[in-house]
Amino acid sequence: MRDRFLSHGRGLLLVLVGVAAIVWLASSGRLGLYIHPRYFEFTVIMAVLAGVVAIVAAAFVPQIGPEDDDHGHAASSGRRARWLTVGSIVLLMATTTALLVVPPSTLTSSTVAQRDINSSAAGAADAGDAPALVAGDGSAFSVKDWAGLLRQGVDERYLADAQPDLTGFVTPDPDDPENVFYVARFVVTCCAVDAQPVGVPVYLPGWQQDHPVDSWVQVSGRFVPNPSATSMQPLAIDPTRVAPIDQPTDPYVY
Repeated sequence: MRDRFLSHGRGLLLVLVGVAAIVWLASSGRLGLYIHPRYFEFTVIMAVLAGVVAIVAAAFVPQIGPEDDDHGHAASSGRRARWLTVGSIVLLMATTTALLVVPPSTLTSSTVAQRDINSSAAGAADAGDAPALVAGDGSAFSVKDWAGLLRQGVDERYLADAQPDLTGFVTPDPDDPENVFYVARFVVTCCAVDAQPVGVPVYLPGWQQDHPVDSWVQVSGRFVPNPSATSMQPLAIDPTRVAPIDQPTDPYVY
């Protein structure tokens, strides 16, 4: 009976830890570090339902314990049960630590290197939407919006009156890391697993001295032909201001 209880309890505790983690992340505003906000309600509801089903199953579904083993290998079954118990406790502790103790972190430049910034220009504006996007000074538009426009190949004359004011994290331009960095964000379509980095190049020689990689900055300035001789980006921001900031509560864009 003891082994049968442990068999019930281990699985139930693992499920409840997962449910508690999802509910905690949602209530603390951190679930957005993992999934798109459109899935918040669905995820929480399904997590709660999974917890209820697990409790009901543990209470009413019979589990096979060592005393039900028809092979009669009591000693071997006992040793196996002890190892399974130790393994389950370790797994439970590791899961609890990962989900409830270790704070969730955002994606960083190491992920940018793996996924290639602006490779898909996620969420880029359609060509027909570009004039409306740039109307006025454009200061209200995000990294995602500007990256989409640059992806379309607009020139400096088109952006002559634009005054971008962008917030993002610092990641180096792989073609000219000494002089150019991207102010970047991750665009989440479904969850963090499919997040795609987008960014706007900033020409600022020696930027590493004041703005470490992965630090968050607010950049304002104007678009100019990129002075870099090696960067593949035809336009870059000539910054009038690059100010360090704290990471925002919601670091992703959608």
